[in-house]
This record gives sequence, structure tokens and C-alpha cells, in this order.
Amino acid sequence: MVRPILFNSDMVRAILERRKTVTRRVIKDTDDSMYAGLCGLGPGLFDKKTGLRVKEPYYRLGDILYVRETWGFNPCTRCANACNTPAPDTYKGAPGCFVYRTDYGTTEDDTFPPSMHKWHPSIHMPKEAARIWLKVTDVRVERLQKITLDQIEKEGVKTEHPHVLNGQEQQYVFSQLWDSTVDKLNIDRYGWTANPWVWVIEFERCGKPEEVEG
Repeated sequence: MVRPILFNSDMVRAILERRKTVTRRVIKDTDDSMYAGLCGLGPGLFDKKTGLRVKEPYYRLGDILYVRETWGFNPCTRCANACNTPAPDTYKGAPGCFVYRTDYGTTEDDTFPPSMHKWHPSIHMPKEAARIWLKVTDVRVERLQKITLDQIEKEGVKTEHPHVLNGQEQQYVFSQLWDSTVDKLNIDRYGWTANPWVWVIEFERCGKPEEVEG
């Protein structure tokens, strides 16, 4: 199945640089009555009393994901076809180019490509604008703090001194990165210290499916 997945600019850059091949997504509304397990339907959280699966993953093995990122569209009418090439994209019937925030700077002076007026939030990115496609190669459930140093590296985390302090720096950097993505109102439930249940989704780059091309 083709599904969307959101990443911020730093993580999009890590995927483009082939540094990120896994992501963790918090499982909300869990409690001590649940345990991690596996059944014929796949991984999940199960009720300790009934043995029934009460939490199942949204992303599944073999799913094709298109990455939603901050984006824009630069119609040829705005840039007067300065590139002097046929428009590679079409959006709402207009020829032009899809552009992506990750490819530009982070300051106010260099965050816009020529002739484009504004960026659009990743949540509003249409499938046709996606440039990054991923195939899910594994899905499992585990506690957040179970992450290994190898997995931290696969998360795309960069550290200054990756080989010192028995990995304490890597873990600290990842914990800070994780907490930065959690709403402050939920930090006690889903932050690093809370050690919540998470979906671990491993993936690899792939091409755009033919059915989507059409």
C-alpha cells in the first residue's frame, strides 16, 4: 500500500544523504496492561488479560511510502522560464518545478528559490510533489530506550565524538533530538525519560511506483 510519512528538514537531508534508514514513531495511549508481541497479523501491543492485539502498526512490511516535506511550486510564468528547459512538473494545470525547503538555506535571506512566494507545510504536500520514495523493510515494537548505538546511527544522528564515552554522547544527542519532536504538554508521557512504546520502521530508498506514475 502507498502511504505518506512526514519528516522534518534535518531528517529529509539525512535520507537524501543515505544516513537515515529507520524511524521511530510513538505509540499513543498505552499503559501497563499491554505487552509487545507478534502474531500472524504482525507485530503489536497485546492486552495482558485477553491476549488480543490492541495496537497495530499503521505502516506495514512492504508498504511504499512517499515522504512529505516542506515544499513549493515555481510556475514557469514566475521565472519566465529562466532555465530555458521544458517544465519537468505540472501542478494544478500549470507547468513549472516543485522545489523543496531542504535544498535551500536556513536563514531568511536564502530560504526562497527565485520567484517563489512561499513554502507550503509538509502536511499539505500532494503525492504528485513527492521526490523521495521508501519501501518498508521491517516493522517492530519496542521501548524507546532499547535503541542501540547501531540504530542511533541508522536514525541519521550526527555526533562530534562518536567513539567516546561508550556511546553516551550518541544516546544523549538522540534523546535530545527525540524530545525536540514531542509536544511539551506530552513530554512526561512520550519524552525520552518516559521510555514510551514506539514503532520501529526500517526502510530503503526505492523508485516511484508505476501505478503512481500514471
